[in-house]
Amino acid sequence: QLEVNSLLPSDCALYLVEKFLGEGTFGKVAKCRDLTTNQEVAIKITKPSHRDSGLFELNALAEITKLDADKYCLIKFLDWFEYRSHICIVYEMLDQSLHDFMNIREHRPLLIHEIRTIARELLISLKGLKEINMAHRDIKPDNIMLVNQASEPFRVKLIDFGLAINPTDMETGTFMQNLRYRAPEVILGLPLDERVDMWTVGYTLAWLYTGFHIHSVDSEYTVIRSLTMRQGMPDQKLLDNGLEVKMFIKLLRRMLEIDPNKRITPEEALKHSFFTMEQPSADSEKRNSQEKRTHKLLNCGHKKLVFLL
Repeated sequence: QLEVNSLLPSDCALYLVEKFLGEGTFGKVAKCRDLTTNQEVAIKITKPSHRDSGLFELNALAEITKLDADKYCLIKFLDWFEYRSHICIVYEMLDQSLHDFMNIREHRPLLIHEIRTIARELLISLKGLKEINMAHRDIKPDNIMLVNQASEPFRVKLIDFGLAINPTDMETGTFMQNLRYRAPEVILGLPLDERVDMWTVGYTLAWLYTGFHIHSVDSEYTVIRSLTMRQGMPDQKLLDNGLEVKMFIKLLRRMLEIDPNKRITPEEALKHSFFTMEQPSADSEKRNSQEKRTHKLLNCGHKKLVFLL
């Protein structure tokens, strides 16, 4: 039974449990202090009954650590050890998840320039994972962490590789992804690959823009029904409310393409005009006033976004 102030020894460090940050099906995450360096870390402590899940994540990390974690916006893996039949995986300490961040602000939508920062970094994460032949398979706001919102606003990293796998090992009919973020090919039992992650990133960006989930999620049937009912060209007048918004909607349409063969790739997305067009400065009064007007015009437009995708 692990408690606050418990000591967790590894071969190269001694960790003091300071606080438990959360608990899930597979175990707990604790904020700890490395007593050898005085560094704060996050330790994922897997339940003994889910030991295989911990080993599976370590196998994925063996591949993921081939990437530069900071360059590819991935959480940094530091250490691992076993403690009383628990698999303990040590990561760098980050700030808070997008899920918690949006809860704190009562799901008030983000501005376009804020979403752009998050979008670029998540696409860089997907690009990196694709380079090492890995699919995350569980991207959602809970698994996207703000690094340090106070000093580096909206810089994010992807976390939790407990389901990460080589796309060639993804079997048709495999159950994966939270229902809210489940790609159509998963629901329909179609061939699967890393493109399921592009879908979930696109859906997350839409959620950040609207402040709510854009599809009904009481069952897989209603997800597919909602998707098929909402295809087609949107009202051009709504798209023309602002250039930034227009480019963002165009990118989302490519990311949320039902056919994975037509879905945009991370490389293509990073070259999209949403990122490459000249941007006004973040503190520009002109931009602020434009976005305020846009958000006013899209007060109902946020609700209409479900018809855009």
